[in-house]
Amino acid sequence: MKIIKNEKLIKRNGVIGQWMSIGALIVLGGGMYISFTKPEYFAYSLACLLAGFIMTQVGMYMGTRWGRSPRPDEKIDVGLKGTHSEFTIYHYTSPVSHLLVGPSGVWVLLPYHQGGSIYFAKNRWKASGGGFLQGYLRLFGQEGLGRPDIDAENEAERLTRFFQKKMEGSTIPEVKPILVFTHDAVELDAGDSPIPAMKLKQLKEFLRQGSKNRVLSSQKIVEINGFFSAE
Repeated sequence: MKIIKNEKLIKRNGVIGQWMSIGALIVLGGGMYISFTKPEYFAYSLACLLAGFIMTQVGMYMGTRWGRSPRPDEKIDVGLKGTHSEFTIYHYTSPVSHLLVGPSGVWVLLPYHQGGSIYFAKNRWKASGGGFLQGYLRLFGQEGLGRPDIDAENEAERLTRFFQKKMEGSTIPEVKPILVFTHDAVELDAGDSPIPAMKLKQLKEFLRQGSKNRVLSSQKIVEINGFFSAE
């Protein structure tokens, strides 16, 4: 398997996340200082605390995706290690964050790092458990599961539109999303989810089984890869 990733983007966003977190501490500290020493400026103190809280959330968000090691792209690479040589994984070098192209088709991978119990019920993905930290992060908007179904549809549509522009007069490949849960302690029940969902350790076997009924020819794979070679 070939791995292609935008190292400059990863490094840049990781640095931004670090500075955002540092800035948040400074702003929060300033707000607390004002509240204790200048009570008459309470409105300024409140503004600093609010801004610091928002900056903290942004810093945590970016740190989770760009600064934490192993990052989502690194986990996917490890999980796919040993996959057929015709597969190529693109991280942040295509219209979607994580794109996999190979004999089994064109796949958009959507990684999620939530722990605890993740399940699909009543047409919605839901999360429970995971301990105090996971509960805190969900409460304040970080590491929240959100709407994986909508995320997957949007990513697939974005890539499909890209192919429609690039492949006029040629057969456009079907773009299929996969929800990949990377946390070691996650308990997953995909139920009747219309979108494939699995633990990271199951991904390679899923793709291997899909490759038995080849979806893309070698020529088509080369054509598709050509769109991203210069990205």
